[in-house]
Amino acid sequence: MVSLVERTTHAARQRLSTVLAVPAPNRVDDALLRFSRRWPAGDLAPVPSGSDLRPVPGDYGPPLVGHLLDYIRFGNDLLRDRYERYGPVSWMGAFGTRVVTVAGPEATQSVLTNKDKVYSQDGWTFLIDQFFRRGLMLLDFDEHRTHRRIMQDAFTRDRLTAYVRQLAPTVRGSVAEWNSSKPVRLYWLLKDLTLDVANDVFMGGRGGGADHQRINQAFVATVRAASSMVRYPLPGTRWRAGVRGRQVLEDYFARHLPATRAGNGGDLFSALCQATTPEGERFSDDDVINHMIFLMMAAHDTTTITTTAAAYYLAKHPEWQDKARQESLALGEEGVDIDVLERLGTLDLIIKETLRLLAPVPMLMRRTVADTELLGHYLPSGTLVAVAPGVNHFVPECWTDPDAFDPERFAPHRREDSGHRFAWLPFGGGVHKCIGLHFGTLEVKAILHEMLRTYTWSVPERYQARWDNTSLPVPADGMPVRLARR
Repeated sequence: MVSLVERTTHAARQRLSTVLAVPAPNRVDDALLRFSRRWPAGDLAPVPSGSDLRPVPGDYGPPLVGHLLDYIRFGNDLLRDRYERYGPVSWMGAFGTRVVTVAGPEATQSVLTNKDKVYSQDGWTFLIDQFFRRGLMLLDFDEHRTHRRIMQDAFTRDRLTAYVRQLAPTVRGSVAEWNSSKPVRLYWLLKDLTLDVANDVFMGGRGGGADHQRINQAFVATVRAASSMVRYPLPGTRWRAGVRGRQVLEDYFARHLPATRAGNGGDLFSALCQATTPEGERFSDDDVINHMIFLMMAAHDTTTITTTAAAYYLAKHPEWQDKARQESLALGEEGVDIDVLERLGTLDLIIKETLRLLAPVPMLMRRTVADTELLGHYLPSGTLVAVAPGVNHFVPECWTDPDAFDPERFAPHRREDSGHRFAWLPFGGGVHKCIGLHFGTLEVKAILHEMLRTYTWSVPERYQARWDNTSLPVPADGMPVRLARR
């Protein structure tokens, strides 16, 4: 068996050295060797007698925790290494069970298109049902199709136009007030801002004030709880904090629900209350609350991550920051609307490349509901499956110099993302593709546009971002940047 260190490229070692905050490559090699010695390999399950299928290869990792701590520490670099070591279908230990990891365009397409309906969303239920139960991403098959059809009414072009009109003044006012006299932790500034936007656009301004920090803390607790090794609400555990956070969110939306039902607002909460299909289908009160909790988490967490990462890459590549700024300044001082944001072509390229380098949702969970095969491998019924889209974003068959920041790869004359429909999938794929992808992209563009108009920003030359993968990838140090007011 080839060791992890032997299979890890020099570039990967450099990335891992940043995560470990030690020089590369020797001390990184030592750390990885200590891990690799604890990784007995084997097959997921025996293949049925007479079958020509192959077993899924892999290894559990340390007892009980498996590779969970390794993933938190190394993130997508660990998954890329396992793809190189085992191929597109392998298994590893985590949460006291075995998880099949799926990577590469072909294997991903098989799972996410799900032609035989053998991959259910119950994989998400295993991780986050306690905190985001009955959210759209956790629903399956006919029920999912019904809920998604109702929810589409909240993301029409007219609705998106109104949402941008609501968020633009909040973004401009907040960005202008940031402190430029000393380095700031950009991630936390952006997290507060995106929650303000969610309050305006999703809640019509019903929250805010004392609710603001309480709701933010509740969302942080519910997201981080998903990777808790102790999956019971014992005192002091992330799991218990997540359970309490869920109750805070339920109470918050339930308190505002009657007035929202009775009103005729233009925010997302009102849209879900009012949404009706031509056949007269509507959401129940519980449906609205469940969908609001999930949508607000998905919107403000993933938007914060993507905006932070884009700002980081623009700080590391000032030539792209300057190019995007000239495009934004050419618009003048008027506020933006949806048509203006859609014309910011340079930011389009930058955001797409950012999403390639750092997928904000690094795993898409599924569970098999029947015995099946995947690229010739046997997967028994009940197998927990984790699709790793971030690995696809680096396969050399699709991407030129994949570790480099190169927004031009998405330009019309190159379009490297068109080589395979599942080479680039930061919003997922198949019938569960993110319903809010257009709104999220518009919000990221609006924030970056205002940052470009108001500041130039930088990070120290040798600074490298360290991503904490406890739940969704966030900068471990909050992303310190120096803002210089223009």
